[in-house]
Amino acid sequence: MCNIFTFNGMQIQHVFFDLDHTLWDFEKNSDLTFEKIFLKYNIKIDIHAFLEVYKPINLNYWKLFRNEKVTKSELKYGRLKNTFDALNYTVSDDLIDLISVDYLDFLPHFNHLFPDAFQILDYLKNKYQLHIITNGFEETQAKKMESSKIAHYFDKVITSESVGVKKPNSKVFEFAFQITGANKDNSIMIGDSIEADIEGALNVGMKAIHCNFDQQKISNINFISITSLIGIKQYL
Repeated sequence: MCNIFTFNGMQIQHVFFDLDHTLWDFEKNSDLTFEKIFLKYNIKIDIHAFLEVYKPINLNYWKLFRNEKVTKSELKYGRLKNTFDALNYTVSDDLIDLISVDYLDFLPHFNHLFPDAFQILDYLKNKYQLHIITNGFEETQAKKMESSKIAHYFDKVITSESVGVKKPNSKVFEFAFQITGANKDNSIMIGDSIEADIEGALNVGMKAIHCNFDQQKISNINFISITSLIGIKQYL
């Protein structure tokens, strides 16, 4: 039985983490994945130039994906196709498909976490039940956690694909409550996305901590924001 701690007057028992961009350093691991792919297929583009174009395109596709405006297949193809087109680099659809498959195969084997990830998880594990709620593809998330040696910290892993909708949809959080035995009053969400993680949690009555590792300026902030994982210790 876990201990019960108070967060701003509320007794917290369950801590829900996002995975990508929160614990698992998605950008670093993704960059290394593309380096491996470019070598494999002898793609003659400067990797830094590619990534500079790719990252905002990928971010936009994920936003569309969260809002059910593109499918998983359209995301995987479109983010690559649009990037190569923007760079005026001709690639066949067959090669894009191969890159897309390899990307998801290679990505989980890179295992970089954000600084202090193990330290904060060790600290929290003795006090709370820890869980993951992720919009990431189900076939890769478990592999990422195993590769980075953090899987054992978490009792339940809730993927948007297992629910059928994506954060910030309230059904994701309600499903998480159902399978963990948690509720809005004894739970807190920790994640990087204001829309998906923070607003999604606040909208169902949970507390939330925003991981603002890039220290971006945020207007009209009505939630706790931290700039490093170790900052969680101030509140939990």
